[in-house]
Amino acid sequence: MRISSRNLRYLGPNWYAVVMGTAIVANAGAALPSVPGSRIAYEAVWALSAVALVVLLAARAAHWARHRDQARAHLLDPAVAPFYGCVSMALLAVGGGTLSVGADVIGVRAAVAVDAVLWTAGTVIGLAAAAGIPYLMITRHRIGAQDASPVWLLPVVPPMVAAALGPALAAHVPAGQGRLALLLGCYALFGLSLMAVLLILPAVFLRLVRHGAPAPALTPTLFLVLGPLGQSVTAAAHLAEAAPAGVHGGYFAVAYGVPVLGFALLWLALAGALAVRALRRGMPFAMTWWGFTFPLGTCVTGAAGLARPTGLHALTWLAVGLYAVLVGAWSVVAVRTALGVARGTLLAPPNAGPAAPPVGAGAASAAPTPGAGAAAPPAVARGALAAAPASVPGLAAAPAPSSVPGLAAAPAPARVSVPSAARR
Repeated sequence: MRISSRNLRYLGPNWYAVVMGTAIVANAGAALPSVPGSRIAYEAVWALSAVALVVLLAARAAHWARHRDQARAHLLDPAVAPFYGCVSMALLAVGGGTLSVGADVIGVRAAVAVDAVLWTAGTVIGLAAAAGIPYLMITRHRIGAQDASPVWLLPVVPPMVAAALGPALAAHVPAGQGRLALLLGCYALFGLSLMAVLLILPAVFLRLVRHGAPAPALTPTLFLVLGPLGQSVTAAAHLAEAAPAGVHGGYFAVAYGVPVLGFALLWLALAGALAVRALRRGMPFAMTWWGFTFPLGTCVTGAAGLARPTGLHALTWLAVGLYAVLVGAWSVVAVRTALGVARGTLLAPPNAGPAAPPVGAGAASAAPTPGAGAAAPPAVARGALAAAPASVPGLAAAPAPSSVPGLAAAPAPARVSVPSAARR
């Protein structure tokens, strides 16, 4: 399929999840015990993720050049803006894979150079997202209590990804102040991301227990919670391995990693049960399905990282089991995405599906907006993915500016909490 300028207009930052989900398959596999022939498979997947990153960077640059109004609308939409954190994680994931997998293909020296560039760029962009997106949420976005979503984690997780991948790069930095600064910087990135995640998770869980499970098309976003959990365990393990002589980082890795990995498995069970429930209710394919890949991959690297200092074979088998699930999920999502792109359904403009309700239409409108609930037409949920905010699956739960094509502004009463005394 040739991507026209019209299709390009609706290419959102959420598409970087394709790169992340593909790269983690190679990166997580490299963390597992070697199996004959597996290395070639990892290299092929890494190469695919690198090509996807280059293509997507070029496409997004063209998007900003030709459709700057739409790009700005994405930043002003509280449902789309968090996905700018995916830019950083895509760069970091491919950079880490270049060093751990691609070194056998392009050579260690070239791999270190590529990783250094991608890690630096990804870290800088990640820090900008971690500070900038919350600033927009506070000053420009209109957000209600019921809009809390795991998607909010996306801007604050990149520093944790950088912390997890930085130690491997530090091993190629000469011993001295430079290496020490890089390692301590990774600890700072670890703490920065962890504190931000701890602020967001209670709001996400409170939204679930007070307002119920998300609509079927949005259910895969629940797996995003696994991202900071698994990535922080991975970071703790990698930092322990790279700790300077005399610093017993292994104690911290185990004391922190084992409990957090336990909670990650608990959340995986909860999110998995809700995903099965959504599938039974007709969960349509959408780009939100990529949420099944990268977060799960971080749990693989976390379990594998803990298996090394502890020597516990059960952790290795856990990592292998999770990796098998990851490969299965990635295979399904990658094929469905490729078919959607080839057929033009994933890059269709927002008006490709049934007409959206007029601005200000309430819940009684005959035609629900995409992603609004289980009744949303499957065609809309599929075709609106890369479109303007309302058409990005998993993004329509939050209000957005009425200037964004295809997205009706939420009525003000739905955002205002009226005291009981006033109602009486």
